[in-house]
Amino acid sequence: MKPTSLAILASSAIFLMTWAMPALADVDYHIDINQPAHHLAQVSVSFPQTDSQVLTVNLPVWRTGRYQVLPIADGVRLFNATDSKGQSLPWKRTASGEWQITLTQPTSVKVTYQLHANELGDRLRHIDSSHAFLDASGVFMYSPAFRQQPITVNMQVPKGWKSYSGMDRDGKSHSFKAANYDVLVDSPIETGISQHFSFDADNRQYEVVFWGEGNYDTTQIIADLGKISAQVSAIWNGSPFKRYVYMVHATSGARGATEHLNSTVIQLPRFNFREREDYLRFISTASHEFIHTWNVKSYRPQGLVPYDYQSENMTDLLWVAEGSTSYFQNQLLLRAGVMTAKEFFDDLSLRIVLNQHNPGRETQSVAEASLGQWSSTWGDYAVNHSVNIYSEGYLASLALDFSVLTDSKLAHSYRDVHKELYENFKIPMGYTVADVQNILTTLTGKDYQPWWQKFVNQPVSLEFNDLLAQAGLVTTYGDKPKIQVDTGMGLSGLYADLVFATVAKNSPAWKAGLTAGDELVAVNGLKVTADGFAKRFNDFSPGDTVKVTVFSNDQLKNVNLVLAEQPKDKLAITAVDNVTAEQKAFFKAWLGIDWPFDTEGKWINADGE
Repeated sequence: MKPTSLAILASSAIFLMTWAMPALADVDYHIDINQPAHHLAQVSVSFPQTDSQVLTVNLPVWRTGRYQVLPIADGVRLFNATDSKGQSLPWKRTASGEWQITLTQPTSVKVTYQLHANELGDRLRHIDSSHAFLDASGVFMYSPAFRQQPITVNMQVPKGWKSYSGMDRDGKSHSFKAANYDVLVDSPIETGISQHFSFDADNRQYEVVFWGEGNYDTTQIIADLGKISAQVSAIWNGSPFKRYVYMVHATSGARGATEHLNSTVIQLPRFNFREREDYLRFISTASHEFIHTWNVKSYRPQGLVPYDYQSENMTDLLWVAEGSTSYFQNQLLLRAGVMTAKEFFDDLSLRIVLNQHNPGRETQSVAEASLGQWSSTWGDYAVNHSVNIYSEGYLASLALDFSVLTDSKLAHSYRDVHKELYENFKIPMGYTVADVQNILTTLTGKDYQPWWQKFVNQPVSLEFNDLLAQAGLVTTYGDKPKIQVDTGMGLSGLYADLVFATVAKNSPAWKAGLTAGDELVAVNGLKVTADGFAKRFNDFSPGDTVKVTVFSNDQLKNVNLVLAEQPKDKLAITAVDNVTAEQKAFFKAWLGIDWPFDTEGKWINADGE
């Protein structure tokens, strides 16, 4: 319903009155890490005086960077509320992340509770005898009535610990301050026994905190992070921060990363840093999270502004927030000289292969995947009927980049779209599909609604060779490609057993009636072991029919499987024959580096030496 002019004026008046009100006292947080060996801490929150009859207190049900509702409040016990005189106040729990406190007269309110923190892999909260990682969404409650008030955080930690955060310090070693709860919730704290380094780059300050021993090279990491920061101007004009904190966790198994306002946490198994493949995985992740400082933390889709911490934040543009970040991450490394051109295209080749082996690309669009992210799951159905906002969003961004380059005659690229989003849609604004399409039209002079309908709103199958040919590139399996059998069956875990975790849609196993959960027993009457699964099927050739024996719903079943074929060699991206000056110009406008092949089509500086 379109609001009347009177309604708009009234709404504006209320808004101005709200912001014109005198600032109230700070919301004060205190956390006492008193039982680290048992992952326990005591938390208290002091809210300023209120004359409301009910004070609502919340703990978020999701954390920023992970678009799924989580059982966060399960870590809370011994909740209690008192007034300014220390007298207990009645309260009741009204939702999974909500408590309502009853007040009979104006008073300040102090809330206390025990916190259990052992969710390291979720990057939510973790306390042990060596450190504490505290993401406010899993640690500190807030009241919507005081969400915009300044906050302070004071911590009592074991002796010898040091504390770091993207928040400003509040005069003491373990105290921080922030403008409001939204800053707090996007500024995690790492406190404990760690290594700390700092450096300056492009008039900005950087800190790197390493928790946990591992085979990482701090000198190389710091040098490469500095190189990445120097490439910011390739996409954006200016920076939203003066200080940025990298928190690196070398762990016993947890892996992943989460972006924050001016910091990030990156987790990797402690001995997964040294090998080149492992290091590229780490430094690409660091680049990804750094880019998020702009794309998501400075500008994001309208459905995510402002964050609603108590429910899903729906948008069909999550593929831009995440997939486009994935698309740009290696480009910054390439421009910085941290990654070679060959390594860049090896990564792109792998993404193409994964896309071609994902049956879900025929069913779900990136727009639908964005809306479905909050309820997405892993497993057989997801593989066969879904796409990933990261990987599919990367490829949609690639297609959009090539379209903008072509339509603008190389005057603009997809980078310019993000430059415009940063300049014109900074939070508290949020951008819409129409806003992105308008930017595209301004840059190219063309209507992008038809492109959007074809590549975003519908499942899309890209013709990669046609696309890459514009940049003088072609995909290949080699001059004499080899083939191997394809069954379409994927085992659970790392071949720990013979239960099928996935059966690819329209694969030989799918057509034979096999399904996830079936357990392989024998092939052609001979027992198969988990270790010998792959080798057994390599005894056959594409087109052969084999008898497969499985337990299906605990019943023994025999089926005939007609084996298909798939390439045995790795897909590679290389130069087309007789590359033209126009193709080289397209390549340079796309990636910002010179043509990386010699006259014989071989990589120049393939090893980065």
